[in-house]
Amino acid sequence: MQLSQCLCYYPPINLTRYDSPSMLAARNLTCLRDERALFSDLSFTVSPGDIVQVEGPNGVGKTSLLRILTGLSQAEQGEVLWQQQRIQHQRENYHASLLYLGHQPGIKAQLTPYENLSFWYAHRPQDELWHALEQVDLIGYEDLPVAQLSAGQQRRVAAARLWLSPAPLWILDEPLTAIDKSGVEKLMTQFARHTQQGGAVVLTTHQELPASVRNLRRICLTAGEG
Repeated sequence: MQLSQCLCYYPPINLTRYDSPSMLAARNLTCLRDERALFSDLSFTVSPGDIVQVEGPNGVGKTSLLRILTGLSQAEQGEVLWQQQRIQHQRENYHASLLYLGHQPGIKAQLTPYENLSFWYAHRPQDELWHALEQVDLIGYEDLPVAQLSAGQQRRVAAARLWLSPAPLWILDEPLTAIDKSGVEKLMTQFARHTQQGGAVVLTTHQELPASVRNLRRICLTAGEG
């Protein structure tokens, strides 16, 4: 079986041009797993205001693509550019401009939700930390060690960073998992606020995003027969 990628963009964009203003550009990416191509010759750009949803069944390389975009993994071929420069040549600058929330929450289990936020954003006023916890419905849990929280609550601790991070580029792996309807609505509102301010979001999710989401582009990684 061969794996191929279906690139679905709404509205459509020219994938072969890189002279238009873009924050992030993927050029001719190829990713292998056990000598099998997950995707090949994959190119796209992410511009300010974009929400890019990476879709596809399990095992087609969605998380692998996000890790390549962050610089945590290397593509077999191709390159990732941040503001027209390869990310390998500007790691410190790129990572300062990036918020990556992986499939695992990436939080400190021995700390409380408030302490985790304070650790990440020690320079932010306390009322902003409390506001972030309120947005993810963790008021009342702020003094419990994260290890005592449910998996969904732990993911919400990580999601609270979306109300605090100044990074213009958000790369999010399944941010809607274990989030209830009210939480999803709040995340969509925050995505809209972020993109309206010139930021961009790249995410994977098995859930259908609301039709009201503006500037949505889709990358569909699909398993093809052949």
